[in-house]
Amino acid sequence: MVDIATRVYNHNFKIDPIVRSLIDTDFYKLLMCQSVLRNRPDTIVRFSLINRTKSIPLAELIDEGELREQLDHVRSLSLSRGESTWLRGNTFYGKRQMFSPSFMEWFEDLRLPPYELERKGDQYELTFEGKWPEVMLWEIPALAILMELRSRAVLATMGKFELQVLYAQAMTRLWEKIKRLRQIDGLRIADFGTRRRHSFLWQDWCVQAMIEGLGEAFVGTSNCRIAMRRDIEAIGTNAHELPMVYSALAETDIELAEAPYRVLADWHEEHSGNLRIILPDTYGTEGFLKRAPDWLAGWTGIRIDSGDPATGAETAIRWWKDRGEDPTQKLVIFSDGLDVEKIEELHRQFAGRVKVSFGWGTLLTNDFRDFVKDDALAPFSLVCKAVTANGRPTVKLSDNPNKAMGPADQIDRYKRVFGVGQQEEMDVIV
Repeated sequence: MVDIATRVYNHNFKIDPIVRSLIDTDFYKLLMCQSVLRNRPDTIVRFSLINRTKSIPLAELIDEGELREQLDHVRSLSLSRGESTWLRGNTFYGKRQMFSPSFMEWFEDLRLPPYELERKGDQYELTFEGKWPEVMLWEIPALAILMELRSRAVLATMGKFELQVLYAQAMTRLWEKIKRLRQIDGLRIADFGTRRRHSFLWQDWCVQAMIEGLGEAFVGTSNCRIAMRRDIEAIGTNAHELPMVYSALAETDIELAEAPYRVLADWHEEHSGNLRIILPDTYGTEGFLKRAPDWLAGWTGIRIDSGDPATGAETAIRWWKDRGEDPTQKLVIFSDGLDVEKIEELHRQFAGRVKVSFGWGTLLTNDFRDFVKDDALAPFSLVCKAVTANGRPTVKLSDNPNKAMGPADQIDRYKRVFGVGQQEEMDVIV
């Protein structure tokens, strides 16, 4: 096990790469990429970095030259022979050859396309534009780089013993959380913390702690590189990116209303009935389920990623019952803003009513709150989203209006088309 504090203190490399592998990314990005390559390979998409926490002045904390070095390094990466073998030959979700030979040949030849970086006041404007299958793979590395460079900027001011104490505190905090989680009978939990992690080494340590501390209750990680290194399950399905881009490409209101279901029809065809988890909140969960075709009710489960999680789960349970399905046989994955208290609460409320699972993100892999002066290592909300598709703006409404994005006139149009009424605002924790 790496001595993280000593490793941080001895940082004296010309460049210490934050992202060292193209599979240091979330599993769902690769699953979605394969589907996009097959169904929409020539769509031109623009992704943009969005710092929702304006109080964190990234351009003042992070040196632009160092940021460019890290981004340029990612552009030099290609899939290694071992990584290719793992993706080609491993079993994912009980299925061999999850990734087709044609996708793997494309991925093995891939180098990530150019980026655009500009300082705007105390923030960076970082964008990626090109063919959708290529630029979509920038999202996770870009976020990981910005998050870790911010951590490094704070840590650079600390001495050796101060770093040792800092990491001892963080390790103790996580282990105390794990001890509480051990008490939950029937717990199923995975690491979803790649995109806003403190660092790669810290995420890897957290995963090892979960493996030892939780045993079979820990079902895997979304991070492909760590899953490969630690010989555990790679976890993931799909994200808001798919319906956002499909919807932006719709020519009419009728096509727009159908776009989220077209996404899932393509997904179903891509994976031959596997990975059947619905993410319904892109344009409002209640309206999505109300208009959903009957065949979606037969899918395995649902992921709740915005709004009040208990309300989302109750909505799904009512929908399954109305469609003649047994909710006790359905999976509900909670994945938004989780920490131990919320995990305990949701498990108590829904265990036995549905199959409950948790994707634990930022407060697993980046909980250094209150450990340094001015809380300078506290996690913050940084995202990298598709903002245009073939020149048209994308829109996300969410079940929390504080997570909405897109031009105001398009947000109004989408609310009309998808029948989104009054929404309850909730703080965006991370």
